[in-house]
Amino acid sequence: MNFDYEDICKFLYSEARCLDDQDFERWLCHYDKNVEFWMPSWDDDGEITSNPRNEISLIYYENRDGLEDRVFRIQTDRSGASSEPAPRTLHSISNIEVVDCSNQVCNVRFNWTTKSFRYNVVDTYFGVTFVDLIIDEGGGFLISRKKVVLKNDYIHHVVDIYHI
Repeated sequence: MNFDYEDICKFLYSEARCLDDQDFERWLCHYDKNVEFWMPSWDDDGEITSNPRNEISLIYYENRDGLEDRVFRIQTDRSGASSEPAPRTLHSISNIEVVDCSNQVCNVRFNWTTKSFRYNVVDTYFGVTFVDLIIDEGGGFLISRKKVVLKNDYIHHVVDIYHI
């Protein structure tokens, strides 16, 4: 299997749909075990932080174990960010662009907007995401790196994986 643009789009839509459906176990299947998942924060000068290991990040996981723990906490109500009822979300992806591609990895950039509804309040999140896709043993894709830049980072509650 190669990195076909239509297949890339289908894969990204599938990942977003899993979040909207709250199918977190299937969502995790989109990620390589060594994935780096990072959402940098904005510094006081209006620049995003550049190093998740020594600067503040909104979300940072070195590998899929961190994502699995996050999902466990959401599913068992052990999350400071989640509460009942769970938010209903709608993810929209646009401007999917293949930035660079080799036989091993494909760098993709896309814009996104998420609407989230809970307690009769609709919140809107938007940003740009950069992913590195690799081909798994079965010929499908896996995300090996994900960087999410939240453009409206002034929000009134904790942001979680289902918001982005």
